[in-house]
Amino acid sequence: MIAALRDSLLRIADLGGPVVLLLVLLSVLVLAVVLYKLWQFALAGVGRHAALRAAVAAWDRGDRAAAHRHLDRAQSYLAPVIAMAVAGRADAARLEAEAEARFATLERGFRLLDSVAQIAPLLGLFGTVLGMISAFQALQEAGAQVDPSILAGGIWVALLTTAVGLAVAMPTSVILSWFESKMDADRVLAQTALRTILAPEGRQAATTAAAAGPLHA
Repeated sequence: MIAALRDSLLRIADLGGPVVLLLVLLSVLVLAVVLYKLWQFALAGVGRHAALRAAVAAWDRGDRAAAHRHLDRAQSYLAPVIAMAVAGRADAARLEAEAEARFATLERGFRLLDSVAQIAPLLGLFGTVLGMISAFQALQEAGAQVDPSILAGGIWVALLTTAVGLAVAMPTSVILSWFESKMDADRVLAQTALRTILAPEGRQAATTAAAAGPLHA
């Protein structure tokens, strides 16, 4: 199996040069990172916040018992932060820091995906330039006996690197955008949940009623 893999890599290197080989290795790295992030997101419960939303809504309307019940069955990675807020064990700044620490853990690897999405087309273009140089050198060495197949073969091999670079960059960019959209949605949810728990509507209504009581009296 190792020998077959080595032969495949050698054929790729012979066909498109070292640039295509480098792009293939980058694609393998991207695939490994994406699979790891999918596993990490599934394990952390990214996007699965139904019980957490129910707990925040119950707390907002003053139903503390229901809020604790929903919070106990929440599988979201944000549940410990919300539990800290409900228990009153930290202030707003500490709670936001706790949430950001969890976001930073889940966003680890995004910079690598972004770098690959940006550098892969440039590597493909670089390979194309090198291939065109080689094609024109071969054309020059042919002298008066110019064979159009020499130039055509060199050009398609050169353009192959650009195609491979785009094939690596485009899916990487799409997947990264999906990951980032998930984290942005969770960040908005965390901010809304923390502000709701720290200043629930039920408590605000009670405060307003208490302030209005002496005025009516």
